[in-house]
Amino acid sequence: MRPRRGTDRIRVRRDRGVDLDSVGPTRTCVGCRNRAPADSLLRFVAAGTGDDLRLLPDPKRRLPGRGAHLHPDPACFAQAERRRAFGRALRLTGFANPELLAEHIRTVSVPCGTNDDGTLSPRHDLAR
Repeated sequence: MRPRRGTDRIRVRRDRGVDLDSVGPTRTCVGCRNRAPADSLLRFVAAGTGDDLRLLPDPKRRLPGRGAHLHPDPACFAQAERRRAFGRALRLTGFANPELLAEHIRTVSVPCGTNDDGTLSPRHDLAR
């Protein structure tokens, strides 16, 4: 008897080095379209009505409504904005204002020890 095809697909996934049981839920980033564990992506939702639609970051994953996921990286945000992926991912008919989401990603993605302009902050007081 021939083996079923469905079992081959499961085996192929494990052969790629991804053990889905140990990783947990995976989601697709709307910017780069790469799959990643859900806890490494930022969830966001659309809130408001009519012309007042806004994209809200949901780091605690508790806001109601359809959510989409994005790497907390300005490059992924820019790519999603360029591809107009926010409306498709959230199934929106209108335009949603992404300013709050962009601000959240900017604050989260700044590495420790750097200023907003990208320069390193001094580790000691220069007046001493």
